[in-house]
Amino acid sequence: MIRTDIIVLGAGIVGTSAALHLQKRGRSVALVDRRGVGEETSYGNTGIIQREGVVPYPFPHDLVLMAKYALNMLPEANLHWRALPRIAPWLYRYWRASTPARIAATARAMRPLVERCIAEHEALMQEAGIAGALRRTGYLKVYRSAQALAAARAKDEHDHAVYGVKFEAADGGTLSALEPHLESAALAGGTLMPEPASVADPAGMVRAYAGLLEERGGRVLRGDAQTLQRVGGVWSVATNQGPIEAPLAVLAMGPWSDDAFRRLGYRFPFGVKRGYHMHYKPAGNAALSRPVIDAENGYVLTPTVRGIRLTTGAEFALRDAPATPAQLDRAEPLAREIFPLGERVDASPWLGRRPCLPDMLPIVGPAPGQEGLWFDFGHHHLGLTLGPVTGRLLAEMMTGEAPFTDPAPYRAERF
Repeated sequence: MIRTDIIVLGAGIVGTSAALHLQKRGRSVALVDRRGVGEETSYGNTGIIQREGVVPYPFPHDLVLMAKYALNMLPEANLHWRALPRIAPWLYRYWRASTPARIAATARAMRPLVERCIAEHEALMQEAGIAGALRRTGYLKVYRSAQALAAARAKDEHDHAVYGVKFEAADGGTLSALEPHLESAALAGGTLMPEPASVADPAGMVRAYAGLLEERGGRVLRGDAQTLQRVGGVWSVATNQGPIEAPLAVLAMGPWSDDAFRRLGYRFPFGVKRGYHMHYKPAGNAALSRPVIDAENGYVLTPTVRGIRLTTGAEFALRDAPATPAQLDRAEPLAREIFPLGERVDASPWLGRRPCLPDMLPIVGPAPGQEGLWFDFGHHHLGLTLGPVTGRLLAEMMTGEAPFTDPAPYRAERF
């Protein structure tokens, strides 16, 4: 029997960061996952640490836009109609949470987390010896129509005035200077978001964090969260090195968190947005210096260690349904219009899942009614961004430190 102070279930960026912060506060920690470190959602994202990401991605209220999404007419979204009976309750709550007043409330709650995201990553990256992997180049949003550009600028002005989100116009020569290989003739203009950072290898970053955990005496084990149980006042999980037990356990399993919390009697309005990526060789000597978002078509081009990664928008489907990369097939020709992509690198598209709660805020804090159980999941599109921040907040709460911000907005009891 292996004994430790805390078991953290989930070895993505959220769980790994939480484990590191708990270890830094003197606790012995075991990080447990059924697969390797950073092999699921943390592997396939855009690599952006979204310092600007205060305002959540809302569910549309425009009836025409909703109809286009429902009929799968736009590349940024894809709906599995067969999944609708099961996902409709969550979609309805997501729609209800997307009013201007409730979006503003979410943004206010998100701000103290987002404001610390790069600083917390920088601290862990420095300790893990990978500080040079952080790109402080921001990201670029591009627009094909003057109408869309004008609407986006108005929103950027609002977000700057209300939440302090910084942006810079990037039109004409500025756009070409930032990214010379973009087909600027096909674009009405762009907006540089200067504060975000990015990494070329998100999974490698998570592995470096887990390596730091092990260097400092932590354990990284293969195990099944379905075996989690509380017996004799401790939590126990079966692993490849035998059972491990601890007085405290953390559920940080991203889109698989509901597999564990449902077994323990919890019912949260938990949904999953799926997404795909594919890597491409750039044609000739073409290159990108930063992630580029085609804002009207909902995909992202990111320079990574494997090539140019094209990441799609959201697919609304059952979490474990077979892959249907229709969005990738729609986005690829659009991407080729603005950047010279070469041949595909991957044998098949990668499928990932984003864990989402209706208000687009994570659950961080103690599990109601279960002694020694803690939650850290539901980070929606901002898992890579917020992992170290919520890891710190969770660790402060678990060890009795004064939390750096009021944790009340993220409590499980809000549902």
